[in-house]
Amino acid sequence: MKPDRYDPIAAALTEDIGQGDITTDFFVPETLHATGRVTARENAILAGTGAAAEVFRRVDPSIDIQIVHRDGDEVVAGDPIIEVRGLARSILKAERVALNFLQRLCGIATLTRQFVDAIGNHPAKILDTRKTTPGMRALEKAAVVAGGGVNHRFGLYDMVLVKDNHLATLGGFSSFADRIRQLRQERPNIRIEVEADDLEQARAFVEINGIDVILLDNMAPAQIREAVALRRDNIQFEASGGITLKNVKRIAATGVDYISIGGLTNAARAIDFGLEVTHVPG
Repeated sequence: MKPDRYDPIAAALTEDIGQGDITTDFFVPETLHATGRVTARENAILAGTGAAAEVFRRVDPSIDIQIVHRDGDEVVAGDPIIEVRGLARSILKAERVALNFLQRLCGIATLTRQFVDAIGNHPAKILDTRKTTPGMRALEKAAVVAGGGVNHRFGLYDMVLVKDNHLATLGGFSSFADRIRQLRQERPNIRIEVEADDLEQARAFVEINGIDVILLDNMAPAQIREAVALRRDNIQFEASGGITLKNVKRIAATGVDYISIGGLTNAARAIDFGLEVTHVPG
């Protein structure tokens, strides 16, 4: 992570420990060493093991950390995930924050894998969106990849996505087409995607040179299939809006290239993990 960027691990530790862990510092002997083992309490796809390990490292660089299972691994209840050895005080101070990262990120990876599995053999790729926890985007998008998904744009800076509110600011469709041509000339390598709210818009967008992807927003499978049939050149289609585990396979069967799901990062259920500490001589 670049030093000028927000550091979610530092922020989480400051939030939790603050001026110090009163309970641990009072009840746990200063020189006591211990072993801690993080285990899964339910089946999951792993993500965030590196972040969890870094939490322990930030609290105490002398802690010995072993990641038993890596991001992308499928684990079952009872499987060990991370083992740590060092000062008991340090392990206890890092415990909650490390588990918080794991439970959140594994929840995203697990839900993503469910969507990937749900579409079966259809070639569509499952995409995330920018509906992420503030400050956690890089970690959450890495969790999507761990679950078998693909990252959409990371931010407003790395591709173009023209939505209905953008179109509303323009003077008409001809003005929009001119803007696309101008953008393609000025930024020939930038990826350009436009959002279509209905089939009429999709038909119009297909005729504009320079568009890479048409986003079909909140369309029924029959409408999506009809839009995809308009495909020409190398244009691709993305479906979004109202996608669930129950309907995602029907959406994938329409022939779309991508299916974007905001719920991967804004509605994933946390996975339960625990850390057990045992004393060791030292």
